[in-house]
Amino acid sequence: MRVLITSVALPGHFFPLVPLAWALRSSGHDVLVAVPETFVPTAARSGLPVVSCVPEADFVRLSADGGGDRIPRGQERSLVHGRFFGRLAAAGLRGVRSLAESWKPDLVLSERAEFAGRIAAAERDIPFVELQWGVARLDDYVAGATVELAAELAAAGQSALPEPAEVLCQWPPSLRLPHTGLFRTLRYVPYNGDAHVPAWALGPAGARTICVTMGTLIPRLGPDGVRELILPMLESLAELDVELLVAVDDAVVAGWPRLPDAVRFAGRLPLAQVLPHCSAAISHGGEGSTLTAFVSGCPQLILPQFDDQFDNAAAVEQAGAGLGLPPDELTPAAVARQCRKLLDDPRFARSAERVAAEIAAQPSVLEIVGTLEKLTG
Repeated sequence: MRVLITSVALPGHFFPLVPLAWALRSSGHDVLVAVPETFVPTAARSGLPVVSCVPEADFVRLSADGGGDRIPRGQERSLVHGRFFGRLAAAGLRGVRSLAESWKPDLVLSERAEFAGRIAAAERDIPFVELQWGVARLDDYVAGATVELAAELAAAGQSALPEPAEVLCQWPPSLRLPHTGLFRTLRYVPYNGDAHVPAWALGPAGARTICVTMGTLIPRLGPDGVRELILPMLESLAELDVELLVAVDDAVVAGWPRLPDAVRFAGRLPLAQVLPHCSAAISHGGEGSTLTAFVSGCPQLILPQFDDQFDNAAAVEQAGAGLGLPPDELTPAAVARQCRKLLDDPRFARSAERVAAEIAAQPSVLEIVGTLEKLTG
């Protein structure tokens, strides 16, 4: 079986695909990853075969919708982002079509925000499978993309974006919200890219440790006021008598002033190896950070900024495994107060461990390979 995998040029979108892609390869299937040229080096570090389908993807310029160089904040921006992903799909559709024509895949596997793959799959009458990241439905993504892809859909004889043959979801049933929908569940397997594991990360846990990570985009290009909040937030957290780990790109750390003495390390870190030794995690609520904390049995504080992150935060709170702090309440002092609650109340850790056990009981990626094989007959 030949499987063409498509993703937009964002680590949080591509990384969840990697374990399933390797499961397919390990089962003897051919896999080819198609991403924008600027993202090829990142994707290639996964060890998978990677090809460029479009020259570049200017996420910041297009997602800001002409509003400058900052990523917009708020749930209402999901329609804007959906239109951006539609524009991105329109730009890459020719390249994905060409790959489908020359490589002749039997199945297309795409993350939920990449829309060129499903159009190419429908044109060739082959199954398309969507990997859903995040617990939210994000119907506005599809609505926005449909608007931007109207001409391409009409030319392909389609009136709407093709529906997937299967939708895969890495969130266990207990974390689904009432509006999430029904999907085929697979076990979440963390993939953190090529960040190396520090030797100290594998030792026994010492003092209470909090890991702070706000993803790959927010520390560099996030909403005004949020990027600037990270350093004051570390100052407030240092007053809790804890050890701090700050998981951000090394280039971001290089531009920071001296950090509080409580910060043991700041730079790239593999969360899957670090979070099991942490007392709490603070993140923006992206799928990778949130589910890796769940897998690690680590209580978490979510500071959602846009799109699926609000529903991810709600799922964390619903599970009793952490707390959320909406943008209009986000201050360094509020973050410290919420973290103190996580550290002082053992019920959060017990709930996180319960969810970790539930995730471990879900079907493995190898089992899902069998499901995909059946789609191709």
